[in-house]
Amino acid sequence: MAAETMKPRIILITGNMAAGKSSVAQALAERLPRSVHLRGDVFRRMIVNGQAPMTADLSEEARHQLMLRYHLAADASKRYLQAGFTVVYQDIIIGPALANMVTTFDGYPLSVIVLCPRPEVVAYRDAGRSKTGYPDRATVDVFDRVLRSETPRIGHWLDSSDLTVAETVDRILRHLAQPSALAP
Repeated sequence: MAAETMKPRIILITGNMAAGKSSVAQALAERLPRSVHLRGDVFRRMIVNGQAPMTADLSEEARHQLMLRYHLAADASKRYLQAGFTVVYQDIIIGPALANMVTTFDGYPLSVIVLCPRPEVVAYRDAGRSKTGYPDRATVDVFDRVLRSETPRIGHWLDSSDLTVAETVDRILRHLAQPSALAP
């Protein structure tokens, strides 16, 4: 099935900071007809006062704000899908939160893509960005452990360490063409 003939669905792209989610989600959305790139972190950035820091050890308030962000993004994704758009929803949803989020999409066509480049690649990519997400390499390793050890094996896991954005999108499109791609 070509991208042009793919039926509208929600494509959740997740992974750690600097895994390439934003670049891949944008490039994927650009290759799909009638598509939306929904950046989950936009809902966090809307908080003007009282924004809790998102760190490896989340405070209770940070956890509450993260769940609010996830659910606002899920609601927006569903509304865009109902309007006939394919939604490429991109956010950091790792650990047990991934399984919980997948259940919020019950009854909706959902494909989950987990970008999981090697931690040294994530550290290198983060160092080259204008916005760094990790204070040090040890924090990269903490997030990598959560991704690989605590995140349920839901969806299509893709090590994009040695792939360009275009190659990553090509692999995702090949995966989405398979009938099993709609099963989280």
